[in-house]
Formats: sequence, structure tokens, C-alpha cells
Amino acid sequence: MPNSTGRFKRSMSLLAGVAVFVSMFVLAAIGQQAPANSGDVNLVNILATVRDKHGKIVNSLSQNDFVLDEEGRPQAIRSFNRETDLPLTLGLLVDTSPSQRKVLEQERSASGHFIDQVLREEKDKAFLIHFDREVELLQDLTPSKQKLNSALGSLQQPQLNRDEDDSDGSGYPRSGRGSGRSQMGGALLYDSVYLASNELMLKQSGRKAVIVLSDGIDRNSKVTLERAIEAAQRTNTVVYSILFAGHQNSGNDSGWGHGGGGGMGGPMGGGPMGGPMGRRGGGYPRSPESQQDRSNGKKMLERISKETGGRMFEASKKETVDQIYQQIQEDLRNQYGLGYVPDRPGNASEYRKIHVTTTQKELVVQTRDGYYPAKQLEAKQEDAKQDKEQK
Repeated sequence: MPNSTGRFKRSMSLLAGVAVFVSMFVLAAIGQQAPANSGDVNLVNILATVRDKHGKIVNSLSQNDFVLDEEGRPQAIRSFNRETDLPLTLGLLVDTSPSQRKVLEQERSASGHFIDQVLREEKDKAFLIHFDREVELLQDLTPSKQKLNSALGSLQQPQLNRDEDDSDGSGYPRSGRGSGRSQMGGALLYDSVYLASNELMLKQSGRKAVIVLSDGIDRNSKVTLERAIEAAQRTNTVVYSILFAGHQNSGNDSGWGHGGGGGMGGPMGGGPMGGPMGRRGGGYPRSPESQQDRSNGKKMLERISKETGGRMFEASKKETVDQIYQQIQEDLRNQYGLGYVPDRPGNASEYRKIHVTTTQKELVVQTRDGYYPAKQLEAKQEDAKQDKEQK
């Protein structure tokens, strides 16, 4: 497991005070609006994938085939290209809670194959996070397929630890005291999306995508679903979801825990209540999942993906993880880049809805549904900074 710099050791403790952070961010962002009459800075960039009614990719459209509006007002498209060559920053977020025990090897194998197929080591980079009752960065951003595959190989279910069973008979562990962090069992799905967006994607340029492998059932995250989605939207990160439903624990497992894993050693080295974020021993009793839980998990993944411009897939015998990854790969290799300058200035903290269609009504456009002006400006400034450094 990598022992990266501690530059993000504040991350999970940040979640405990996330309301304060967001307030400060909004106040700072309001002072960062784009200067007037600065077309380059105000340019909003959108990545879009287009399919026909049969779900097949359409990659032969021109600029005149697209129609774009912001908050219901038509916008003139100023730039257009096919974004197959832009650098890609990719994140894999793997649920390692007990509900995913039976599919973990399948996830590991398919994810490794996907990395080998998609990542261009001269341009792209990726990271790997796993989450259960804590969030852990197994591999920081790297262009190395070897490092990523090695990290995938370290994915494992937490081990049984009956001596530290915190169960109170309700199917969930009791919350711990005195450690300064959450000790309850869970799958911190929302926290993992939030941290991946704010801590790893924030300063990246080019195309950014996160792939979540989970049943969609979140337990005990410090941030809400809405806050997780907002973090992805603010950093222009597209979220793809692969749903693994109906894989509950079986057998006589009364609890699990990580044995002495220690600190994370990477960008997310802080626990959700101020402690280290690394794996930690402790009970996590089997928690029965109802049909309602699974239905809600699917809805949550659908929402995260839809509102960030991605897609939700459901793994099954008819549609395997490998087949799903092939579709995601096709998405990432067949994107259009659209750019426009909004006809009205906006408040930096205001989320602005956008809608993209084509003149061919039978075609379906997949893209994000909005943006935050402040983050659009910051992305431009970061791109300019990186361009200057490369020169």
C-alpha cells in the first residue's frame, strides 16, 4: 500500500465540520467571478456523449447538430470538437462492505482489465479508493497501470473480529466513544464520492470520471447525498455507477473488523470525526438488507450518475461487469466537447442548469445538467497554470 505525502491529512476531519467549510467556500467563491468581457475565462466547457434510440454511440455529428440552453435560455455554441484526446483522470471507488463480499473478486478482475484498456500512461492517471465503514485511498493519482493493478490486488473484505463485536442486537454496531471518530459500521458511499471529488479531482484538468462499484446503500456517511453530488458537480466530475444488488451476507458471520490497518498514508489520512482514516479493527455485524434498502440503493446511484452526467449500470448474468466497463470505455472514447459563453453573468455560488439536445430528436445526449460559475473559473485558472508550467 502506498505511503504518499500527508498533504490531505485533514480530509475526513473536514467532514465533521463540512457546513463551516461550505460556508467559507461560498464566501470566497463569490469574490472569484470572471471579469467582464473576458470570453476565454467565461467559456463553459461541456463533454457530451450521444446515442441513438437503440443505445448505439453516434460520433458523426457536427456543431450545427447541437442545441444548448442555460436556465431555459438558448446559448450560442462557440467551440466544438471531439474530445477523444484530452487527458483523463479516473477514479475507482470500490465498496468493500460485507454486502459486496461475493462480488469482490469479479470487481477486482474487471477493474484491472478496464484500467489496462483505458489508461494511456503518457496522458492519463487514476486512483483507487475502497470504502466500508471508513474510506481509504489504496493508490494515489498515478499513470502507472502496474501500481493500480497492485492496489486492486490488495482489495479485501474486512476480516472477522468477533472479540470486538459492537453489536447491540439491532444488526448494526454500537457507536464508539472516546476515539474522536465514527465507529459505527457502514458503507461510506457519500463520503467517498465527496472526498474523491474535493481532494483528488479538484485541481485536475481535462476529463474527469469516477466509477463507483456498490449496492448504493450508504450507512453513516458524514455528508449527505446532496453534498456528495454537489462536490462532484463543482469539480466537473462525471460519476458512473455499477450496481451490485442482492448480494447479502450469508453464513454465520456475526461481525467483522479490519485488523490493525493503521493510517491511510495518502490524501485522505483523516478519520470522519478527526481520527486517522486507515483501516481499523472493530465489529461490523451482518446487517440484513431489505428489498426497500436495495431499491433505495439503486435510486441513489441513479441520481448521483444522472446529476453528474454519467450513467448507472446494473451488473447481472446478462450484463457482466466486463460488458459494463466496455460501455463506459466507449463513452469515454466518444465524447463531444461543446463550449459557450453564458449570456448572463451569474452568482458564483449559484448552480446553473444546462440542457443539451440535438436537431435529430431521436438521439439522446448524455451530459452534466449544470455547473457552478466559481468552479468553472477555477478550472480555467488551473488549466492556464498547468499550461504555463509545461511551457
